[in-house]
Amino acid sequence: MRKYSIKRGHKPDLNALIKRYFGVEGNVEEGIEFEAEGIGKVYMKKEGNYLIVDIVPPEKVNGSYEVLKKWNDFLFEATGRTAKERKKLLEKEVRGE
Repeated sequence: MRKYSIKRGHKPDLNALIKRYFGVEGNVEEGIEFEAEGIGKVYMKKEGNYLIVDIVPPEKVNGSYEVLKKWNDFLFEATGRTAKERKKLLEKEVRGE
């Protein structure tokens, strides 16, 4: 499970983003579960200023660049942070800072 912080002042419509990127409707405030091609089973919930994401990967992994780009584009619009910024925050969290 990963916890992505949403950038201060960034207020995305997460339900609309999920529908646009993955074609799924639901309420991310209550928690939403769906299957995304190349990613697997995804559970997503917004808690406060965080987006909680839990993924169960598919048995057959698709190493397509388009899947990774789509996921990174979604996370950028959802959190307001680039992949580089998310990586820095993750490294900080792992080090315990």
